[in-house]
Amino acid sequence: MLRDKLKQIWKWVQELSGDDAYERYLHHHTQHHADQPPMTRQAFFLWRQESKWNGVRRCC
Repeated sequence: MLRDKLKQIWKWVQELSGDDAYERYLHHHTQHHADQPPMTRQAFFLWRQESKWNGVRRCC
């Protein structure tokens, strides 16, 4: 019972921090784009980093 609760907490922490982003991407991809191969884990994280840091993100 304690082990199950700890697993739930760990899953919540991963969701909150974004550590499970690739797993969520794979789930979405299989549901909506099954006819195309998914990105590799490395390509996915490179894509996420580029989209996060590409361009100017400041007010002045």
